[in-house]
Parts: sequence; C-alpha cells; structure tokens
Amino acid sequence: MITKGHAVITGVAVLALVYTFGYSNLVLSEYRSVAADNPERFIPLPELDKADYDARLLALAHMSTSTLASATTSATSTLRLWPADAVYPNAGAILPFKRIVAYYGNFYSKQMGVLGEYPAEQMLAMLASTTAMWTAADPSTPAVPAIHYIATVAQATAGKEGKYILRMPDDQIDHALSLARQVRGIVFLDVQVAQSTLQYELPQLEKYLKMPQVHLAIDPEFSMKHNERPGTVIGTFDAADVNYAAQYLAGIVRDNHLPPKVLIVHRFTQDMVTNYKNIEPLPEVQIVMDMDGFGSKEKKRGTYNRVIAPEPVQFTGIKLFYKNDVRPPANGLLTPAEVFKLTPVPVYVQYQ
Repeated sequence: MITKGHAVITGVAVLALVYTFGYSNLVLSEYRSVAADNPERFIPLPELDKADYDARLLALAHMSTSTLASATTSATSTLRLWPADAVYPNAGAILPFKRIVAYYGNFYSKQMGVLGEYPAEQMLAMLASTTAMWTAADPSTPAVPAIHYIATVAQATAGKEGKYILRMPDDQIDHALSLARQVRGIVFLDVQVAQSTLQYELPQLEKYLKMPQVHLAIDPEFSMKHNERPGTVIGTFDAADVNYAAQYLAGIVRDNHLPPKVLIVHRFTQDMVTNYKNIEPLPEVQIVMDMDGFGSKEKKRGTYNRVIAPEPVQFTGIKLFYKNDVRPPANGLLTPAEVFKLTPVPVYVQYQ
C-alpha cells in the first residue's frame, strides 16, 4: 500500500527529473483594532513616502529627476519604459524600500532547488550569508530573506484528480513558515497549476495567504492551457490570469487589513506571459516579473533585456542557479555588482 507521504515524495521526484534535465520586522507587523471590543477603531496606517518611493524607482531605472524631465520633454519620450507606470502601493509595502533575497525549492527534492538540497540549519546559514551580501552591496536597500516554497507542484503523472499536480501537505508549508521565522524573513508559496487553474488552486492556500508574512508566486512554465503534460512544452499565462491572482490577493489584503502582498510571476520567454500591457498592479499587490532562465552571464543578460526589460509591469526579479549557471559553458553566477547594472535593477533575487 502506498501512503500519502510516499505518493508525495514519488510525485515530486518525478518532476525533479524535469528540473534537472530541462530546464524583519516589517513582515511581522499587523494592522488590527486598538481594542478587541471596538473593531471599528483601527490603528491609523502609516503614510507612504511617495518622494522616497519615486526616487527609488528612478534609481532602479538608472535615472535621475533631471534625466526623467529631459526624457519626458524629448521627442523620444515614448521610448522611456522605466520606471513603469503603475499605481502607488499602500503604506507598508516592501518594494522598493527593501530587496527580497529568496531561496527556492521543495523539501522533498534535492533537484528542485536549494531548499531541499541542504539540511535546514545549513540552508538557513547560507541564506543569512547571502542576504547579508546583498545588503552590503546596496546598504540603501536592505535585503529581506525569503523562503520560496513550491506548494503546488506540477508532475509528470495525472494523479487522482487528473490535473498533473501534487499539493504539498500542511506540515510542509508549516515547515517553510518556521524556517522563515528563524531568519525573520517572509514566505512565498509558489503555484504550478499544470492542468488546473489559479481559480481552483489559490483558495486551497487562502489560510496561509491571510498571514501578513506570506506572499504568492505563479509559474507560467507549468500552466498547461491545452492539456499538455507538464515538462513537455513551456506553458503560459495571460494578463487575465495574472490579474486574477492580483485581485484575489488584494481581496485578502483588504479583508484582513494587511500590508501589501508581493506577487512573483516567473518568465523566461516572450510567450510565457501574453498581453502584458493589460496587467494591472494594485495598491494592495506589488507585481514582480522574475527572469528565471539559466545559462551563461551573457545569456541571462540577453534574456532579461529581451523578455523582461521591454515589457514593463511594475518591478523585476532575477533567478540565479547555483548549479546550472556554473555548468560549462556557463561561466558563473551573476554578482550583485553585475545585477545592479541591469535596467531596471531587480528588487527580487532568487537562488535555486
């Protein structure tokens, strides 16, 4: 007889083959009523420092106020893409005041990322060291550590629901939360919908998404719109999918009086995200388009400049692979100094 635990491990192990060969204090804050017996008296939200916010966006775009004014009045102003034109976030937003440094993976698999490859104590020490490295490289934007856990895993077999997914049990997500607490960090729950949908999968995680320190990531690579088997083709999300996820999170933020959530959208090809101009960041949700392709430094810069930079949404991120980015002919991980030369500068850095 195969137990649920064995089934989970087996399913994740199958997908690991696809990965191997294919491819603060801020977060502990809570907005609540001043008195439990007076739910209508809420602690006033702090105000967003819009001047600081705007200045930071210009810095990410390697621009100053004077160069922005020049670009705005020039004949080529339509060519200026960054900073992206997006709504101001509510107070308490993480970005762009902090940089998020995340370790990615699944605890059942050593092949899917750093989270499952090392013992917890060693992994957390690595994450703390890496976070400190990014803070030292840019002290004006302190780094926040994050546990980026794949909570809904696409797999090569259909499973009992026929959706080609495996949802991680609560004890594994609770473990991710525990690890993040140990480094005073945040958590991303990553969803690979395969032949399911965001509309069906996100409510499965709602009890966690209601927590102020828990954020969301969605992966178009494993969104099989035409019922393909995950890993056989690169999947896709449309702007409508991204907007659904953002609106779903925004509802949770409003209903639970939370600071803004961060929504990560992975991407390394043009077709992985369609109709980007229709994606709408919200005051409650900050959207990061994350370039997660691997390879040489030149290839990663090329993909970033071809896929991410020309299609502005709000913020950008980049994934660094401890193994695939150093495997010949690749020539090593991008350093913080090299990442800072990208336009715009990523505010989310993920390690796999």
